[in-house]
Amino acid sequence: METLGYLIDGFGVALAPHNLMFALLGAFLGTLIGALPGLGPANGVAILIPLAFTLGLKPETALIMLTAVYAGAMYGGRISSILLNIPGDEPAMMTCLDGYPMAQKGKAAEALAISAIASFMGSLIATVGLILLAPILADFALTFGPAEYFALFLLAFATLGGITGKNPMKTVVAACIGLMIATIGIDNTGVQRYTFQVLELYEGVDFIIAIVGLFAISELLFFIEDRAGKGKKTIKVNKLKLSWADIKGIMPSSIRGGILGFIAGVLPGAGASLGSFIGYTLEKKVVGKKGYFGEGDPRGVAGPEAGNNGASSGALVPMLTLGVPGSGTTAVLLALLISLNITPGPLMFTQNADIVWGVIAALLIGNFLLLVLNIPLVGIFVKLLSVPPMYLLPIVTMVAFVGIYSISNTTFDLYFMVAFGVGGYILRKLEIPLVPVILGLLLGPEMEKNLRHAMDISDGDWTILWDSGLAIGLWLFAGLGLILPYIVGPILRKRMEVQTGHTTPGD
Repeated sequence: METLGYLIDGFGVALAPHNLMFALLGAFLGTLIGALPGLGPANGVAILIPLAFTLGLKPETALIMLTAVYAGAMYGGRISSILLNIPGDEPAMMTCLDGYPMAQKGKAAEALAISAIASFMGSLIATVGLILLAPILADFALTFGPAEYFALFLLAFATLGGITGKNPMKTVVAACIGLMIATIGIDNTGVQRYTFQVLELYEGVDFIIAIVGLFAISELLFFIEDRAGKGKKTIKVNKLKLSWADIKGIMPSSIRGGILGFIAGVLPGAGASLGSFIGYTLEKKVVGKKGYFGEGDPRGVAGPEAGNNGASSGALVPMLTLGVPGSGTTAVLLALLISLNITPGPLMFTQNADIVWGVIAALLIGNFLLLVLNIPLVGIFVKLLSVPPMYLLPIVTMVAFVGIYSISNTTFDLYFMVAFGVGGYILRKLEIPLVPVILGLLLGPEMEKNLRHAMDISDGDWTILWDSGLAIGLWLFAGLGLILPYIVGPILRKRMEVQTGHTTPGD
């Protein structure tokens, strides 16, 4: 009953006219970004964070808008998968298998509508799961001490590469880079570290500057290098002819995919890619020879779409309750929370209950907004694919520069952002993922703080770090997180590549 009361209060926040307006804007922009191949939700949220600061949004409004961008980008990823056979992001790869054949048969509108309905069902199931599970996990997290939190942060680093990650060691290297950047500034004892007497570095590196540079500016540099002028003709979208029987036929697939996706999102190291893969694989096994998967079976669109959208909402559970992101995009959202002086974790449910429950309520509302947007306005999103990136990316870059300058009004931050962009470009050329860098930068200070606290309590005895059963369990899971990608990862990646014909990217 207490949860229901908080949720009702959350709807009061989410349904405020200005919050509702920015949720609609976020859903629309997110779908547009998701429709562009290669950008994905993490880039979309990172690119639009400066817009939130430029507009001077309140914390709850900024979070509602960017969470809607996240959900919208997950919806939008299926547009290029179905019409171009090019996944908008990695989780949308499985949608290509039956979505593109449906489009080739003149059923593009039906495929897009089915994917929107399945995405809605997956997100709805996962959001309900978030409402039920998050308060329980938050209460459990209140029992954590500094040693348990230190082990939890290690678990986050160990599993961020995911089971389907291409090179786990590069994930570790990226996390170490982020941790090293996190040491810049004045530490808890008042000692300067790696500031080189530069006044702007005394307070450390601003998360938002790093994120916008690593994602938005590096994306611009990649475009300048090899994406200019490239494109592919889209398939014409027919008039929608979707019956209630068709919708009824995909409902079981959407429900199964949504449940599996939510579980994959909550589990560390799984994520949306695994959610879409197991959603598709389960449908093939359940339907069996009665299906025609790979030839345009609607259930082959519904299963993975419900799976990846369920996983995206599920990934919010560890971020909100433990302060540990469950995906790359939630790592970016975590940075936004910290920059707004909001401490994610179990205390957030009491100290910032209006914000956290407002965001959860906005997720429910956003799902309905996205369903309403995606079916009648799909023609607008499709036309976006014909707009050359040379016109879109300069606008994105301008938003990034204006947004970053509006935060501190110093040109130093602009130069710093460009430096991070160049660094991000180099890391991506070396196939080193960027999200672990951000995670190291975000969690590094808290990790160090908890380590110092644990050492103070134990008078320097290191065994305190594995002195409790909970800490030992977290250490064991962290070890599994490092080992499993080498054992399970190659098998899963091979199966995904065989089924899709696409090579899975590293991160």
